[in-house]
Amino acid sequence: MFSLDRMRALHAVAQHGSVAAAAASLHVTPSGVSQQLAKLEREAGQVLLEPRGRSVRLTRAGRVLAAHAERVLAQLAQARSDLELLNEEVLGPLRIGAIPTTVHALLPPALATLATQHPRLEVTLREGEAEQTIPQIVTGDLDIAVAESWADRPTVLPPTVSAITLFSDVADLVLPAGHRLAHRRTVDLVEVDDVPWIAWTAGSGCYEWLVHVLRAQQLEPKISCTVGGYPTQLALVAGNAGAALVPRLARGAPPAGVRVLTTRPALSRTIIAICRAGEEQQRGVRAALDALRAASARFVAEAQPVR
Repeated sequence: MFSLDRMRALHAVAQHGSVAAAAASLHVTPSGVSQQLAKLEREAGQVLLEPRGRSVRLTRAGRVLAAHAERVLAQLAQARSDLELLNEEVLGPLRIGAIPTTVHALLPPALATLATQHPRLEVTLREGEAEQTIPQIVTGDLDIAVAESWADRPTVLPPTVSAITLFSDVADLVLPAGHRLAHRRTVDLVEVDDVPWIAWTAGSGCYEWLVHVLRAQQLEPKISCTVGGYPTQLALVAGNAGAALVPRLARGAPPAGVRVLTTRPALSRTIIAICRAGEEQQRGVRAALDALRAASARFVAEAQPVR
């Protein structure tokens, strides 16, 4: 491993053309520079300097190593500058995990805001359910997780994380247009006892939530399809494959052949941002939370629970 001081001495000689000038630029004695260069030659196993009259010049090996020294010193200077800017600028890596419905609707405007306001913040995004992303917050593999917590089945959070409420959302009942209840505006879920259900992927939190909701209405769910995507669920409903409960945030314009009805009881969830406790004021995390709040503003009015 080459000593940084010795690399700095070689770089100075390459820049100034002599040991004396290099020593003056480094504010050390010429003998001190010569000693550093002699040690660097021993470390490199190569002759780095050769006499040229009263001065010296770099050998081919010296030029190669001096070029590396220049890059190393420039990188160190940039690192020092970045550290000094930490108190002024938001920069560095930031890792976000988010449930699929928010990846589609919430994260694009939030990421656009971060890219505009903090261009040196290096954001990476992973899609994942809360059961995947929350443990990654705890272990430090993610900085922020965007998740959901249903009113009738709250997400259990470990004590080492903090949750920030973004907005509320509602799930509606989606039926095939030809179903006997499709002409209604609101339906008691207990009435929907003659149709199979379309659920999220088996074993996911969304799947377990659907089972929980139906059993709370004394309905034993007959699940005919399990698919990881609400647009696909809507298409299956349109194809008369069953009924689904779809959050408004995920729905968009429903396809032909389906009817959307509100439910009794209303099925509401809270979209939350999660980070490690105490990191809410870390600059990158705070910037991302601010961007998520700003992107959530349009949904606060649009997706209120039906009373």
